[in-house]
Amino acid sequence: MQQTTNTILMVRPTSFRANEQTAVNNHYQKEMNDVAQATLQLKAQEEFDAFVEKLRSIGVHVVVFDAKDGLDTPDSHFPNNWISFHENGNVGLYPMFAENRRSERRESVLDQLESEGFNIKNIIDYTSAEDDNLFLEGTGSLLLDRVNRKAYCTLSERANEELFIEFCEDFEFTPIVFTANQTVDGNRTPIYHTNVMMCLGETFAVICLASIDDKKERKNVIKHLKEDGKEIIDINEKQVNNFAGNMLQVKGKDDKRYLIMSQAAYDTLSPAQIKTLEKHTKIVSSSLNIIEACGGGSARCMMAEVFLPRA
Repeated sequence: MQQTTNTILMVRPTSFRANEQTAVNNHYQKEMNDVAQATLQLKAQEEFDAFVEKLRSIGVHVVVFDAKDGLDTPDSHFPNNWISFHENGNVGLYPMFAENRRSERRESVLDQLESEGFNIKNIIDYTSAEDDNLFLEGTGSLLLDRVNRKAYCTLSERANEELFIEFCEDFEFTPIVFTANQTVDGNRTPIYHTNVMMCLGETFAVICLASIDDKKERKNVIKHLKEDGKEIIDINEKQVNNFAGNMLQVKGKDDKRYLIMSQAAYDTLSPAQIKTLEKHTKIVSSSLNIIEACGGGSARCMMAEVFLPRA
C-alpha cells in the first residue's frame, strides 16, 4: 500500500460561482456579487489551467476531465468529494449534501480513466444514503492513512458516523472519529470537511489540534498519528481559514515527493512550519484566490488521487 500517488484526476470548472446550496455549512465561501459570472468562470479556469500546468511541470500525471454537458455544477472542480480510487481496483461513490453537486457524478469520468489504461474492478456505491439525508463526502470527509489502514473523520452535516463506519468496514480501515469546530459569529460550529483542518503525508501530519474541542478525542488523534510515526505540524484557526489544512502530498518525476497547496495556504504558514515541512517534502504552491473565495475549497479538494491498477 502507498500513501501517495503520481496520478491525479482534476475537473475543469464549469458553471462556476459561489454555490448557494453549500454555503449553508461551508463558512469559507464568499459572495462576489460585484463580479459577473462569466468573468468568475474565466478567472477560475485560468487558475485551474495554471495549477494543472504547475503539477505537470514537476512530473505529476494529471488527468483533466472537461465537462461540456451544460449541467449546473458550480463545484465540479472539487471531484474528491464524490469519488475515491483504491489500489485493489475499487472505486467509492459518495452521497452529497448539496443536490446540485450530485450531478457531478458522471460515468464519463470513469470511462475516461479506463480509456487511459486504468482498471476499475468494483464500484462501491453509497449514494442511496441521500434518500435518507445521510452524507459522506469522499476524501473531503475521509482522511485516509492508506499504509496504516486508518481513516480519520470529523463529523458534520456532511459526514455521517454510521456511513463512515460502513465505509471503514467495506474498505478495511480502522475508524478514528472526532468533531472539529470553527468559530462562526462567536459560536463553535462543526468544520464541514476533515480535509480543511488536516492533511496526512507519508511521514507528517498537518492538523489544527485546537479545532478538536473534546480533549479525549484530541488525545486519541494525537496518539494514532504518533504511533504511526507522523511528525505533527500544528496549525491555528486563522491558518485553517487560509486553507493551510487543505494540502496533498503527491509523487512527481523520479518518485520525488511534493506537498501541493495554494499560495494563500503557503503565505499563512510560519517560517518554522515551512522548515519542518521541507524536512519531509518539497512544497509547491499555486494561486487559487477566486476558486477559494467562491468555492470555499482549495488545492486538496481539486485533486482526486488515482490509485487504480493499470489494466
